[in-house]
Amino acid sequence: MRAVPTWVDKVQDRDKLEQCIWDLCFRPDGSQLIVAAGNRVLVYDTNDGTLIQPLKGHKDTVYCVTYARDGKRFASGSADKSVIIWTSKLEGILKYTHNDAIQCLSYNPLTHQLASCAVSDFGLWTAEQKNVSKHKVNSRITCCSWTNDGQYLALGLYNGLVSIRNKSGEEKVKIERPNAATSPVWSLQWNPSRDETYDVLAVADWGQRLSFYQLSGKQIGKDRNLGYDPCTVSWFSKGEYVVIGGANKQCTLHTKEGVKLGVIGDQASWVWGAAVKPDSNYVAVGCQDGTIGYYQLIFSTVHGLYKDRYAYRDNMTDVIIQHLITDQKVRIKCRDLVKKIAIYRHRLAVQLPDKIVIYELYSDDAADMHYKVKEKINRKFDCNLLVVCSQNIILCQDKRLQSFSFQGIKEKEWVMESLIRYIKVIGGPPGREGLLVGLKNGQIMKIFVDNPFPIMLLKQATSVRCLDVSASRTKLAVVDEHSTCLVYDINTKELLFQEPNANSVAWNTHYEDMLCFSGNGLLNIKASNFPVHQQKLQGFVVGFSGSKIFCLHVYSMSSVDVPQSASMYQYLEKKFFKDAYKVACLGVTDGDWEVLAHEALEGLDFDTAKKAFIRIRDLRYLELIHNIEERKKRGEQDTMVFLGDVYGYQGKFHEGAKLYKKANHEHKAMNMYTDLRMFEYAKEYIGSGDPLDKKMLITKQADWAKSSNEPKAAAEMYISAGEFCKAIDIIGDHGWADMMIDVARKLDKADREALSRAAAHLAKMEQYPYAAEVYSKMGDIKSLISLHVEAKHWDDAFTLVEKHPEYKEEVYVPYAQWLAENDKFEEAQQAFHKAGLQTEAVKVLEQLTHNAVLESRFNDAGYYFWKLSMQCLDIAKDDEVIDDPDKKEEMLNKFHDYQRKADMYYAYHSIQRYTDEPFTSHLPEALFNISRYLLHMMQENVPHGISKVGTLYALAKQSKNLGAYKLARYAYEKLQSLRVPSRFLETVDLGSIMIRSKPFHDGDDLLPMCYRCSTTNPLLNNNGDCCINCRQPFIHSFVSFEVLPLVEFVLEDGLTDEEAVLVLDLSIPKQKKEEKNWRESRMGPSQTLRLGDDPPEDEDDDPFTAKLMTFEQGGTDFTPVVVTKSVLQSMSRSEVYILKWPKPLRYQFFRSLLPDVTITQCHSCQKLFHTDDFELQYLQKGSCPFCRGAMED
Repeated sequence: MRAVPTWVDKVQDRDKLEQCIWDLCFRPDGSQLIVAAGNRVLVYDTNDGTLIQPLKGHKDTVYCVTYARDGKRFASGSADKSVIIWTSKLEGILKYTHNDAIQCLSYNPLTHQLASCAVSDFGLWTAEQKNVSKHKVNSRITCCSWTNDGQYLALGLYNGLVSIRNKSGEEKVKIERPNAATSPVWSLQWNPSRDETYDVLAVADWGQRLSFYQLSGKQIGKDRNLGYDPCTVSWFSKGEYVVIGGANKQCTLHTKEGVKLGVIGDQASWVWGAAVKPDSNYVAVGCQDGTIGYYQLIFSTVHGLYKDRYAYRDNMTDVIIQHLITDQKVRIKCRDLVKKIAIYRHRLAVQLPDKIVIYELYSDDAADMHYKVKEKINRKFDCNLLVVCSQNIILCQDKRLQSFSFQGIKEKEWVMESLIRYIKVIGGPPGREGLLVGLKNGQIMKIFVDNPFPIMLLKQATSVRCLDVSASRTKLAVVDEHSTCLVYDINTKELLFQEPNANSVAWNTHYEDMLCFSGNGLLNIKASNFPVHQQKLQGFVVGFSGSKIFCLHVYSMSSVDVPQSASMYQYLEKKFFKDAYKVACLGVTDGDWEVLAHEALEGLDFDTAKKAFIRIRDLRYLELIHNIEERKKRGEQDTMVFLGDVYGYQGKFHEGAKLYKKANHEHKAMNMYTDLRMFEYAKEYIGSGDPLDKKMLITKQADWAKSSNEPKAAAEMYISAGEFCKAIDIIGDHGWADMMIDVARKLDKADREALSRAAAHLAKMEQYPYAAEVYSKMGDIKSLISLHVEAKHWDDAFTLVEKHPEYKEEVYVPYAQWLAENDKFEEAQQAFHKAGLQTEAVKVLEQLTHNAVLESRFNDAGYYFWKLSMQCLDIAKDDEVIDDPDKKEEMLNKFHDYQRKADMYYAYHSIQRYTDEPFTSHLPEALFNISRYLLHMMQENVPHGISKVGTLYALAKQSKNLGAYKLARYAYEKLQSLRVPSRFLETVDLGSIMIRSKPFHDGDDLLPMCYRCSTTNPLLNNNGDCCINCRQPFIHSFVSFEVLPLVEFVLEDGLTDEEAVLVLDLSIPKQKKEEKNWRESRMGPSQTLRLGDDPPEDEDDDPFTAKLMTFEQGGTDFTPVVVTKSVLQSMSRSEVYILKWPKPLRYQFFRSLLPDVTITQCHSCQKLFHTDDFELQYLQKGSCPFCRGAMED
């Protein structure tokens, strides 16, 4: 560090008496210097030291000045107890006073509040307030300073303490210091750097100490002993250095830790004020004798370089080692002024003022950046240059070189003829390293550390500025004082070449034949004897490693990536492929590698080409090279063929083909053109008209046409080559039906594969007539039927099935599935039936039934269960089933079960509508009868979906309405034991209570009568829907569910159903007897005459009536009425109803006991109805309400 005085001035008053400079400060932009001199404030221009204006306003000595951070105003304080505020235009705008002389001033950096300190108090002034708030202090204030954030003010006191106050003046921290009573604090200042993690306060006292504190009062580090009384402390703007002046008549520079770095200027008297110009390296110094000195500080670069490691000085006391390749940096804190740095391999030497410290790397790892202290030589050395080797340090002082061991013992000394201008370690075994030394007289010496005799390499006429030796020590590059770069052969001492405009030179450490030099803002790279390649670069070249050039520009070292493309192309032009490869390895782009690879391949240097292709990962060319090498091993030596292959791979097809032809390998040319789809060129190379070659060529051409999106051309080529299947596939994929049928018509019947493909494609195109034509040509009936089925041409399919019944299943099954998909379930079920697939037919119905129940369509559920029952009956009469008694039994059981479920769902439909819908079309009597019927049927089991609660709810309501109170009470009691939906709960609970107010009996007119035994029955019977006396089942009308006046009878054994029907059809209807009101009778002697009273008819008049009573009174078993042939003959056909069930069931016969009551029978479902009910329903629905079958008139 050097301090250069820029200007100096000496202040005197009118009587030529020296005026002490008590304080000085800079304007924030650095353009003016404000000086407190005598009782005046002087304003200087910092550029040239001219006095701009002396400011008069104080009547006594001015002790302190300070400038606001915003640059708008400054203040001065005087022994006259006043403070004056001045504007930047040098006008006084305000004056206020204290009770004592003003000692120090400080502006808050943020709020611009001014702290003015007198002997016994301090005041805080702001432009906004008229009054200055003042605060008493118990000791004399000597100095003050605000923190960066403007929150706290530090006061230095004469009693040796430091008081830290907030913006209101309240004390927050008091820093107690050792030996305070004898150490008045004379100057303090906060570090202005915002990069520090905490605020740092520098304190200088007259105990001759420099100390640093945190805001909390905690001391940082130890006290630094100064050896003199300090009068002023001032920080650099970035906080890296501290300037101190005082009784030693010097201004000194210290690090931020307090380490002394050097003297800024020796003065003739005490230094009372020192200030650092903002954001610069200029320092102003004010002395007791009135001298003002303005100095520029120049910090020299201290650094060292070895290969890719660069060490340099930072903040004067730190060493930073930078790895130029990885850009890693490591800092070594030396805590003293670093004077010289040397680096070599794993060694680092740092010269401090009183010692040299040698560091070494922790490990041999090339990327390791951790250094540890190896040795310390505790001696003061004077030298111009410092060099470190593995076991020695070399000091250079003018003409003398001295070698010391790491223990500080001098081992060797060399004295040169002239001044040493340049020295460099060029490597060697540990303890025997070589040094390259350049002298002012032009001599270039080589010195070995273990050899006392220097070796002169050569002598040139001009002084040496820079030196470097090539990697193999065969060539030497020198830059002389005329900026010429000269390159010599070390062995022959011959000058190989010279280049102008060089300031530094470096050989490439990775490649012997390449060097670079810098000068005039240009970087020059020279390879071998080729012309120089230039590019722009500022600074000095200090190293060249591979494709990286290390460049020192001002104070920073940077590594510049330089592609070696230019040098590589220079070698390629001369066909020096191996040299070009070596250069490429130093660093070129992928494009350059590709050019090198192809050039080497064309030059048939397969080894270099292979390495280059591996570098760019081009597997295609590597495969080619491998192929050529294998062929070479097998004895092929025709370079023309190899070059032809290379040209083919590079896309130079015609050149390749010509080479193949020259080498008599026409087939290679033909194959190449064929693969490239250049068929016209390929034909030129076809041999002597081999038809197989020609067919192969046409097929390949067709393949190409297909892949290049010319399908029509491809199809025509395949047809001409006889590849019909391929042609058909292309035609089919593109939907060309006319072209397809033309091909199919031309094909032979025997070519079944091609024909079937054509037919399949036509079917896919929905060209069914054409497809049918092709299948007919083939005679493939099965495929033809499948085609009609696929096209949904059912009539054509049925016509074919009539001729070929063996394919019945293949038509009817898809037909049934199609019907089912189109919601024609009944037709689907019939189609399954026709196809003989009974299981599928039943499955369709079961699914329909299940869905109907889930969706609460109970009338549909009843209808489908009836259909199911009839399906089971159909299966039961099947020939196969008749022979299997178990199967027959199972089907009949299912029939009866499904019939019962059909009846129940049909009946429950009315109940469900009554409970779920707001209105009902049924009469109360009908709902009453239906719910009674359902409850009787539920005694066995309740089918899914039928609600017992709903049925009982309807029964309870209608029973109460019709006067069947006993039954209603029963229904409500039953409901209480069941889980009732919430919507019925209130009604059920209310009904249960209200029914108790009614008489406990049912209305007589509601009780049903048995038409067989004339017994009056209760409304509910635990034995089911039959008479409690004779067990005869009741027959209901399937609309209102009233009991019909019918009694079922069975035929005696030996009498068939058909015979019984025949007998009934031939029976003579009974004549009604003529009615007479008067009846005469004779009994013995007496003769009687009666009016209006019929005598009892003889029972024999109606044999059936006699048969009715053939049962056991109160028995548990039902005994049916059995009728003989003679009884049948006595019956009238109109009174008998026959339910003609299909086989294997028997007919059911019923006799009406009230012939006047008309009854209608549905011959489809065999249900019986009151004629009036049935006719009304038929008119509404157009069909039977149960089976939905239409009746013939």
